[in-house]
Amino acid sequence: MTPLDYEFLRKLLKERSGLDLSPDKQYLVESRLIPLARRVGLPGITELVQKMKAGSADALTADVVEAMTTNETFFFRDKVPFDHLRETMLPALLQARASRRALRIWCAASSTGQEPYSIAMCLKELGATLAGWRIEILATDLSQGVLEKSKAGLFSQFEVQRGLPIQLLVKYFTQVGELWQLNADIRSMVQHRQLNLLQDFGHLGTFDVIFCRNVLIYFDQDTKVGIFERLARVVEPDGFLVLGAAESVVGISDAFKPHPERRGLYRPNATRAAKPGVAAGMPQLMKAVASASR
Repeated sequence: MTPLDYEFLRKLLKERSGLDLSPDKQYLVESRLIPLARRVGLPGITELVQKMKAGSADALTADVVEAMTTNETFFFRDKVPFDHLRETMLPALLQARASRRALRIWCAASSTGQEPYSIAMCLKELGATLAGWRIEILATDLSQGVLEKSKAGLFSQFEVQRGLPIQLLVKYFTQVGELWQLNADIRSMVQHRQLNLLQDFGHLGTFDVIFCRNVLIYFDQDTKVGIFERLARVVEPDGFLVLGAAESVVGISDAFKPHPERRGLYRPNATRAAKPGVAAGMPQLMKAVASASR
């Protein structure tokens, strides 16, 4: 792979997925794209780049982005966020939503489904407490391939051994040959939709809880700021944002504030200052409104 090939791929991946590769990550690109090139009958990455540059290779470009996207995940990953869900978020929300009896939870960058299904099992374990409630868990990801795997709810022995308590495996899974399939009642709790976090997602509606874990670490500062701003517009004022252990809003955005007692948990910042551009434009806006009303 030539330096020009690498720069082309860096720019492409930044534009399409937000992935911000440093100059020293050429080895990572080679390890993931050489197998893809050979699978589509090309001798190497240079020829892969040439084909994409020639145009009419949207499917190939999508394959390149998918190959470079990290889909590492496992059931109840890091444990702490799910403790927060059971001990902090759900008790607060069940009280606050008692009149409407509905909860909406969004898993952004949901990968092959272990995170949204872990949440579904947490909710299922509440039993009669949620009887009569309308529960919606939305799982989104850039990759249609991982979403299809998630929809099927089929996992290998290795996958179910990573983080999944044995009692939940016995309770919510059925063995299918060498694989394990989540039971239909758990699968039906999760809806799937392809989504690019770089684009507007206001059409999804508002959520009580947003899990956006272990994806922002791959973005540059400006991209993170934009995503936090858009997340703030789709989370309820008393809702929650869950980030990964290596992620934070601190020093990046004032759209959210850390929960004082729960690491990795954030609340919308109701007291945030108006953006400078907005604040500066208010006098002119007020004058325009006053003039129009005369």
